[in-house]
Amino acid sequence: MAEKLDIPEEFHSTLVPELLTDDTTIQFDCHPGVSCFNICCKAADVTLAPYDILRLKKRLGMTSSEFLDKHTVPFEVDGQGLPGIKLRTDDNKTCLFVREEGCSVYEDRPAACRYYGLGLLSHRAADSSQDVQFYFRNKEAHCQGWNTEKVMTVRDYRAAQGVPEYDEINREWMQLMLKKKSAGPAIGKPDPLSYQLYFMASFDIDRFRRFVESPAFSKVYVISDEMRNEWQDDVVLQRFGFRLLRQVLFDEQTIPTHENILEKRWEERKDIIELRHKAAVDLHLQRAEAERKAALESSDDGAAG
Repeated sequence: MAEKLDIPEEFHSTLVPELLTDDTTIQFDCHPGVSCFNICCKAADVTLAPYDILRLKKRLGMTSSEFLDKHTVPFEVDGQGLPGIKLRTDDNKTCLFVREEGCSVYEDRPAACRYYGLGLLSHRAADSSQDVQFYFRNKEAHCQGWNTEKVMTVRDYRAAQGVPEYDEINREWMQLMLKKKSAGPAIGKPDPLSYQLYFMASFDIDRFRRFVESPAFSKVYVISDEMRNEWQDDVVLQRFGFRLLRQVLFDEQTIPTHENILEKRWEERKDIIELRHKAAVDLHLQRAEAERKAALESSDDGAAG
């Protein structure tokens, strides 16, 4: 059964207000014989996840940095400046990979394209440490795929589209996003260095490889030769990157560090860190004071009226 959501009618959307599970039956099919074939690719707004980039940069014979520069555009995921990337389009919003006969990178297309017709939602309850995945219908006005006679479960559709492999690898990254969101707003903006690391580990895997193979990284973290050899596999390296992000951003200690190295680095940088923290707190207090004054002025204006 699909769980119905109570969404006000004034919020118009192509999203159907219900949550689907793997066992939900849907009636959908997309193929070259459908009259709307390729139309969705000519109005593309595709957000990319980490594994999407691994597949596409390998398909195109590029480094991750080259792929990001040529085929993506950046955007901010939230008000704190968390970086995200979208697939670049031409001036008419058409995907650069679409051809009249279909997608030119079909075997390595992004997860969002594979899911088309459906969407993926990860949710974590406030009292739970585990996220749960649901799906939803995305019925765009032009899409005739929903008018076909092919019936299948969401599970079968996902298998046919090859998304389980994508979901397995991207899920760790989605859990990071959920954890950051559940942490709530912080005083001041996060350290830019943290976001640089986040961007490298999430999207620019070849640059991240150079980073973790550097002598400076080895001075902080205890890395075995076996682990270094495994890093030649992009997926293994990306999963290590997610572990590193959890350690740096949320203090989940799974990667050993050299004895006392963090204390030494703190001593070396504590003046800079303390100044940054003070500046962030001062800015927060200034904004709070400005809002208080604005509220008082508004109150005075109302009384005078």
